[in-house]
Amino acid sequence: MANHQRLGYIRVSTVDQNLDRQLDGMSLDEKFIDKCSGKDTDRPALQELLKYARSGDEVFVHDISRMARNVEDLLGLIRKLNGNGASITFVKENLTFNGEASPMQALMVSLLGAVYQFERSMLLERQREGIAKAKAAGKYTGGKPRIDRDSVMSCLSDGMSVRATAKKLGISPSTVQRMKVA
Repeated sequence: MANHQRLGYIRVSTVDQNLDRQLDGMSLDEKFIDKCSGKDTDRPALQELLKYARSGDEVFVHDISRMARNVEDLLGLIRKLNGNGASITFVKENLTFNGEASPMQALMVSLLGAVYQFERSMLLERQREGIAKAKAAGKYTGGKPRIDRDSVMSCLSDGMSVRATAKKLGISPSTVQRMKVA
């Protein structure tokens, strides 16, 4: 008989956000952690989880918004995990999907997914409105200054590691890596 595992998927939007509150105190065999936007499903740890999860495994996610930002992606991820024979539980919502058809579960996940999608749209709209007002008042200076590829390549050609370059320039190692291969 196969050894079933308890797997956790954790996602935060930025490197600075705290991972501790998600799935805190749960006994898990493996954790898959993404530190990136949930705007799509092209996330390294999520893709690794989808390949890793097998029949009998239980996947735990703090809440629906950590897994997907829109209903279509959410339903697709649930189908994929259930298709592999794994169940998925959204802890905050107390919903578990194990592949068994349940009209009530389908309604709940669609409804909650739609609420999170709407909430995200409203947040972005308020953000755009705030930026427009700040620009009109002459108070908006934009985001962080962008680092040009030449600065990155100069550090790397001087023998600095990707991490050291990222730290010096105040950017993420993945940004350095992307500029390096571009």
